[in-house]
Amino acid sequence: MFKHIGIVVKKDQQDGDISFADSLVSILAKYTDEIFIEEGSSIDSSYVTELETSNFLEKIDLLIVFGGDGTLLSSARKILEYETPILGINLGAVGFLTDVNIDNFESIIQDILQGNYDIEERSLVSANFHDKTLFGLNEIVIHSGSYAQLMRYQLSVDGKPVYEQRSDGLIIASPTGSTAYALSAGGPIIHPGLDVWNIIPMMPQSLSSRPFIISSDQKIEIKLLSGPLDDAKICADGQNDISAKYQTIVYIEKMSKSLKLIHPKNNDFFEACREKLGWSLDITKNNK
Repeated sequence: MFKHIGIVVKKDQQDGDISFADSLVSILAKYTDEIFIEEGSSIDSSYVTELETSNFLEKIDLLIVFGGDGTLLSSARKILEYETPILGINLGAVGFLTDVNIDNFESIIQDILQGNYDIEERSLVSANFHDKTLFGLNEIVIHSGSYAQLMRYQLSVDGKPVYEQRSDGLIIASPTGSTAYALSAGGPIIHPGLDVWNIIPMMPQSLSSRPFIISSDQKIEIKLLSGPLDDAKICADGQNDISAKYQTIVYIEKMSKSLKLIHPKNNDFFEACREKLGWSLDITKNNK
C-alpha cells in the first residue's frame, strides 16, 4: 500500500497540460492526503506539500509522473537509487512508459491504492569508460559527433570479436528503448518482458550489417578506432554527449538496479503498439 505519493510534471508543459495535472491531483486527493511535490514544481494546489529535492526523494514511496516518456526518463534518473516505483500518466501523444490515459486516471488510481496493480522491472544499460559511468533506460549511443561522417570501431561480446566496421555510430538499446530512438534507426520492437540488448549500427557502410540481439547478461566491449573528429561521442537516453578519445574501450553491461514501473492489471503492450504506432487500429473494433 502506497502512503506517500510524489507528483512530477514536466516544467515546460503548456497551460492546458498544467490544468489537467492540477485537476488530476484533485482527484488523487480524494484517496490520500499524503501528496508531495519537489520544490520548483509547476503544480499549484492546496492538496500538496512542497519538499526540498533530497527530502522529496527520500519521503515518497510512489512517484506519479504527468507528461510523456521524456519526463518519466528524467524522473527515473533521479529516483533510481531509491528504487521507488513510478506510475506514468500520459499528457502527450506517444508514450510507451507513460501508458495511463488521463480519462482512466480515477479508476486506475483507486485500483493502485487498493493494491490492484503489477510492478514491472525494466533493465538499465550502463557504459563505462575512463573514470566515467553513464546509464540509460532506453539506450547507449556511441557516434562520430559529425553529421554524415563515419567512425570506425571494433565490437566484441563476452570477449569474442563480432566485427570491425565503419558507420555513423552504434546503438545498444534495451527492450524499453526498442520503441524509442532504436526504432527510428531500423531496429526491431522487443517485448519488455525479454531481458536482451538490441545492437544497431547507425548508417553502416557495409550493406550486410544488420541489427542483432543478445542476452543482457552478456558483456559488450567497443573499441573506438578512428573518426572525423578528435573524439567520439557517447550519450545515454539522449542526454548530453560525453567525449571519448579514440583507442578507448567502452564497456557495456546491465546495471544491478532496475527501474520499477507500475501498471494497471489490464495493461497490454500490444494495445499500446496499436495505439502509438498506428498498427491496424480497427482490429480492436473487429474483435469486440
